[in-house]
Amino acid sequence: MGILNVTPDSFSGDGLISTKETVPLEELVSSALEQAREFISAGADILDVGGESTRPGALAVEAGEEMGRVLPVIQALATEYKIAISIDTYRATVAEAALQAGASLVNDVWGLKADPGLASVAARAGAPVILMHNRSSWVQAEVRERLGGRYVGVPYINLLEDVKRELLESVTIARQAGIPNERIILDPGIGFGKTVEQNLELLNRLDEIRALGFPVLIGPSRKSFIGYTLDLPPDQRLEGTAAAVAVGIVRGADIIRVHDVAFMQRVSRMTDAIVRKKTA
Repeated sequence: MGILNVTPDSFSGDGLISTKETVPLEELVSSALEQAREFISAGADILDVGGESTRPGALAVEAGEEMGRVLPVIQALATEYKIAISIDTYRATVAEAALQAGASLVNDVWGLKADPGLASVAARAGAPVILMHNRSSWVQAEVRERLGGRYVGVPYINLLEDVKRELLESVTIARQAGIPNERIILDPGIGFGKTVEQNLELLNRLDEIRALGFPVLIGPSRKSFIGYTLDLPPDQRLEGTAAAVAVGIVRGADIIRVHDVAFMQRVSRMTDAIVRKKTA
């Protein structure tokens, strides 16, 4: 899954909107199409389009602004390329419009808990949903200029059991809305409301999430737990991301959400060849 951030404030610095000036719509769509072309050529299977940053301290945007960012991009991508497109949103109105514009999956960082209408939107559209675990709270976040934001002192009684229980709460919401098991994907939420140490433990014990019986997506790409572990800023976290991706696949990840598609596609192919005897 290749990340297309239609935002001015992505933590990774790869947002398609400049922070200095308003980007004309035509230029924004053209940039998105070019990045998507590179991702597809490099082996991406899914394009994940998001219009609101989820980094610690990021400013929230209104639904109308979010739609203004993502809908033209999704429409252009769906017209130009034959590839699955996911909409990264927790809002029902945005998801519904995005699905009508050509998206085919919903990627909700709040696991259907932020907007009660989102589950029904996905169910009516027959769209798969990615349900992410999230305990993010700015109260427990600290931001360093060089390394970015991280969470500190996040309380869990038992990390894995708490994450599994809360993911299954999201699964229950999905099922009650009419979303069948075969359209549910789980994301343990690496980087979302977890300390550096908790992220490392969660990644290493990902097989316990996979044992819940659903496909698993992980999104470790360039995240702060890598930066704080290696003392490196976001643009120097390629090798750390590769290690996280490889371990994640060994532990059972089915989908990797990444910025550096070409590099990570090679990492995933090699890891698959070793642990799953899959070479094509």
